[in-house]
Amino acid sequence: MTTTETGADAPASPDTTDATDATETVTGHDRGVHGYHEQKHEHLKRLRRIEGQIRGLQRMVDEDVYCIDILTQVSASTKALQSFALQLLEEHLRHCVADAAVKGGDEIDAKVKEATQAIARMMRT
Repeated sequence: MTTTETGADAPASPDTTDATDATETVTGHDRGVHGYHEQKHEHLKRLRRIEGQIRGLQRMVDEDVYCIDILTQVSASTKALQSFALQLLEEHLRHCVADAAVKGGDEIDAKVKEATQAIARMMRT
């Protein structure tokens, strides 16, 4: 969301981030709206399903289920979390990094570095 918008949560002041620089545009990101905002309901639903998978793992251990069956469920839960993380990363790139690119300056370098570090952490798991 990189266009200026007026909405219920939009600031009453002109659409600028700094009164001294009227060329900068206030974006949804400036108002605390993150890339996942529009899919928030779906993400929460997905996380509740993953939470159910984890509870299922606890139940399996409690019920002394065969090791390989538990490992299969661990693998499925891990894949579900990785898939969620990739979706969130894509939304971060499309929203937060793109927003920083529009603004330019040092912010884009910081956002790219932040995203790169997140990707590196995901690859280590």
